Amino acid sequence: MFITFEGIEGCGKTTQSRLLAHKLKQRGWEIFYSREPGGCDLGDELRKILLSSSMTKLSEKSELFLYLAARSQHVREKILPALEKNKVVIVDRFNDSTIAYQGYGRGMDINFIIKLCDFACNGRWPDLTIVLDLPVIEGLKRARIRNKKKLTYGIDEQRFEMEKVGFHESVRKGYLQLCDQFKREWL
Repeated sequence: MFITFEGIEGCGKTTQSRLLAHKLKQRGWEIFYSREPGGCDLGDELRKILLSSSMTKLSEKSELFLYLAARSQHVREKILPALEKNKVVIVDRFNDSTIAYQGYGRGMDINFIIKLCDFACNGRWPDLTIVLDLPVIEGLKRARIRNKKKLTYGIDEQRFEMEKVGFHESVRKGYLQLCDQFKREWL
């Protein structure tokens, strides 16, 4: 089974996805846990670029293609092999983040992004997507506190937290619309 966690900044995706992975592992399931961007060498390198606060001039198209490159490699190297070994795959963010952030947030063509996501992941979408929701202001507050802690260790992942509240409201609305629009398993 392939499970993804989605939602706005600071909503608890990482915490909840890790808790699920831990609980399933305790019950004897073989688990592959990962995150995006990241999860493989290329993805980890692109994560540094995509989330760095110094990348404020990154164009919307470049941002989109970097996420897709990271995902394509992640799916090929890690996700599909884990699924072939009958592992439960749990990923913190996947295609729906790209649709919500670059489509709804950045205003890019959503249908085009969906086609690109499908191409990047070889048509392998999650069996279950869990969307965590909370007000944008609360999520940003949590994310900024988290990022202050990370900066202490030299990790700069605050580019999206620097976006205006309106951008994050559009992303949140996008997630909620995706839940209503697509005939997949959502929770």
